[in-house]
Amino acid sequence: MAMLKIKKGDTVQVIAGKDNGKEGKVIAVDHKKRKVTVEGVNMITKHAKPSQANPNGGILQREAPIDISNVMYVHKGKVTRIGFKVDGDKKVRIAKTTGEVID
Repeated sequence: MAMLKIKKGDTVQVIAGKDNGKEGKVIAVDHKKRKVTVEGVNMITKHAKPSQANPNGGILQREAPIDISNVMYVHKGKVTRIGFKVDGDKKVRIAKTTGEVID
């Protein structure tokens, strides 16, 4: 399986779908399904039964995962593709537009 270029905590912008243009922070990455959950994007309505954690139950708004191909990494306010480079003995991510090391 190929390594995914988007990680938890990255800021991404949605480039396709109903939330096109929205930005947010990545909350979770599902490597097997190739999906990411982004804060404030792809909101769904979930009906919850009462439980110990939520005694009243009710209707909740939460983020649903979207395909990783529908988001792009945001570097210094602009979207960019991500590449890899070996820096010494470490493999690091770089922004393709500027060539700068991301992490």
